[in-house]
Amino acid sequence: MSTVTPELEELRRRAAALVHDVPDYPEPGVVFKDITPLLADGPTFRAVVDHIAGGAHGPVDLVVGMEARGFILGAPVATTLSAGFIPARKAGKLPRETVAGAYDLEYGSAVLEVHADTVWPGARILVVDDVLATGGTAAATIELLEQAGAEVVGVSFLMELTYLEGRSRLAGRPFDALLSY
Repeated sequence: MSTVTPELEELRRRAAALVHDVPDYPEPGVVFKDITPLLADGPTFRAVVDHIAGGAHGPVDLVVGMEARGFILGAPVATTLSAGFIPARKAGKLPRETVAGAYDLEYGSAVLEVHADTVWPGARILVVDDVLATGGTAAATIELLEQAGAEVVGVSFLMELTYLEGRSRLAGRPFDALLSY
């Protein structure tokens, strides 16, 4: 976790005020964290991107963003770090040879894929997503990247749902989440 400074506390306050809870979406009992108000606030969005990029541990070759909101955060983080960006897509969305990782969701299961030729052995990768919940998506993404020979040098999230204990599935990797719920 980042060192807590007054600037970091102010960013957390601003970001949290722009994340809206939507009860019973996408199904009853689930509280969806809507980040579109945060994305619409240019200065806060920029500060979040800078925070995530600033937490990178050493040089980063590639940033991997998980479908779909991880794309929105990961691409500008990659640009900030002068790194490449790879989208981790749902199964069947990529047109060429892929490597895949399966995972369980709070309300189902899914498969993520990346193009096999975009990850190389020894590539230093920062994995970025909006929410860490149970950790299944992040763990599957890390596994598929490591199967391709890459080194995952960190995982970063806009927010962590701590009560779901997803961090325990990330095997002690460098970790950051701006917000905790």
